[in-house]
Amino acid sequence: MAGILACVPIALSAAQPGLPAAGDLARDAAAMRAARMPMVVLYSQAGCSYCDEARTYLVPMAHDPANAPRVLFRQIDIDSDAPLTDFAGQRTTHRRLARALGAKFTPTVAVLDAEGRTLGEPILGMRLADFYGQYIENAIDEARTTLAARP
Repeated sequence: MAGILACVPIALSAAQPGLPAAGDLARDAAAMRAARMPMVVLYSQAGCSYCDEARTYLVPMAHDPANAPRVLFRQIDIDSDAPLTDFAGQRTTHRRLARALGAKFTPTVAVLDAEGRTLGEPILGMRLADFYGQYIENAIDEARTTLAARP
């Protein structure tokens, strides 16, 4: 019985949706261009407790139907060699793309355009937890304003 109960937390955490991992950013970029929307990227790494804390804000935002037409959410793991397709359609890995995009610290939240360029200042670390969600919302709003002003 103890063995079964010990597995319950694992089963519960596996059932909860997480932040979508970056996979085909070229396909995401096409959707972003069509909807004139930005992408929020969490740069994360294994064993980063602050990354886990950042996800407590980002995951609900990513799964909120109200956000679907205004922003995409993805996670890039700076210590992972998982394959992905970059914004230009080239095959690479999470680690190589994170390095190319200048991500060095985790957690970092950046808002990107469809070419993979950063819109505004990235959010480094876990700033004041009471305001963290608002920092992200502000970054999304600023990015949307920037994209709307582009021809």
